[in-house]
Amino acid sequence: MTAPTWKNPLVKWVDTRLPIFTFMHHDLIDYPTPKNLNYMWNFGSLLGIILVIMIATGIFLSFNYTAHVDLAFDSVERIMRDVNHGWLIRYLHMNGASMFFLVVYIHIFRGLYYGSYKAPRELLWIIGVAILLVMMATAFDGYVLPWGQMSFWGATVITNLFSVIPFVGDKIVIWLWGGFAVDNPTLNRFFSLHYLLPFVIFGLVFLHIWALHTAKSNNPLGIDIKGDQDTIPFHPYYTIKDSFGFGVFLIIYLGITLFTPNLLGHPDNYIRANPLVTPAEIVPEWYFLPFYAILRAVPDNFIDIFGLLPVIIDAKTSGVVLMFASILILCLLPWLDRSKVRSAKFRPIYRQLFWIFLADCLVLGWVGAKPAEGTMLIIGRVATFWYFFHLLILVPLVSKYEKTRDLPESINASVLSKRTEIQVPAE
Repeated sequence: MTAPTWKNPLVKWVDTRLPIFTFMHHDLIDYPTPKNLNYMWNFGSLLGIILVIMIATGIFLSFNYTAHVDLAFDSVERIMRDVNHGWLIRYLHMNGASMFFLVVYIHIFRGLYYGSYKAPRELLWIIGVAILLVMMATAFDGYVLPWGQMSFWGATVITNLFSVIPFVGDKIVIWLWGGFAVDNPTLNRFFSLHYLLPFVIFGLVFLHIWALHTAKSNNPLGIDIKGDQDTIPFHPYYTIKDSFGFGVFLIIYLGITLFTPNLLGHPDNYIRANPLVTPAEIVPEWYFLPFYAILRAVPDNFIDIFGLLPVIIDAKTSGVVLMFASILILCLLPWLDRSKVRSAKFRPIYRQLFWIFLADCLVLGWVGAKPAEGTMLIIGRVATFWYFFHLLILVPLVSKYEKTRDLPESINASVLSKRTEIQVPAE
């Protein structure tokens, strides 16, 4: 690819010494993109925009927030009532977290459907899972900062989970607390981490994009690019498509922010934190509910077999292990799924199992919002079993024995055949 010729003398002077404009031109304008991408490929760029919104609103909120257990709740109320447009900035940030996770989950399930984790994109996928983990840590830290009832008791419950780590678990909990209970040092630690981790996400996103531009974008057909006839420049073809997707997203995002800003929150978090009053039910934010359901689904005694030796693990330990395993297991998908065909469009059995798996994850989210008792506990255990059964058993078996449909000759041939099919015959 030839370097562009810059007419502006200042741009030319800078670019000859630091080729930032050439880099942007190659990677944002002339970047060769498969010509058959649909709107499911909008979510990657959309996530980058949301990340910028979250960092910007978070910085403005930090100007007026006080990380102290006696002042944090009141400082948030002051932001809402006294700071000019503080209510808007806070609601944009609070609901932006929910939108961030919603788009990330759609992005992940799109990758599962179209096989975007397969070679040569394994590292791209693993970096994406790392971004998800850091996002969860960042969101949890942020949920603690308002210092409401759910903030305090959520911090107490979740930090206690680290105590299951052998030998060092209790020391990690004490370090997170900054003492022997959730108190002011805990809030200061969480505020510092909440401010730092978004920039870690930003760095991981940079690596994610670098890996993407190295391995090139996947496409709905899941076949490799064969020459320039299969690609078009990213700009203007996909920038306008991304702009349309961003417009639709803004309608939803601003609609929730301006008309129902507390739709996705919990009312107990508008009550000042009280260590002496435990809420009737401690419920995390909606985007944590599937993992919360897995955490609570494990029975009192979980038998794990290492070789021929049965080991009895208490419910808390096994629940924590399964909860983190439910995320980390996604890193193994490139090796669990050995099928040479990427896209589920050509994998009839895998496609049906995918929709069942998606429904199972939604059921886990629904169960996570309910008390862990009676029928809900049974449904949660069945859904948890199916989650791991799908990823560890069904995916490898289907990839080995499934009879796939024939793949198109190329992206270009597939696109041209569709155009021929929709042509209106001449009269």
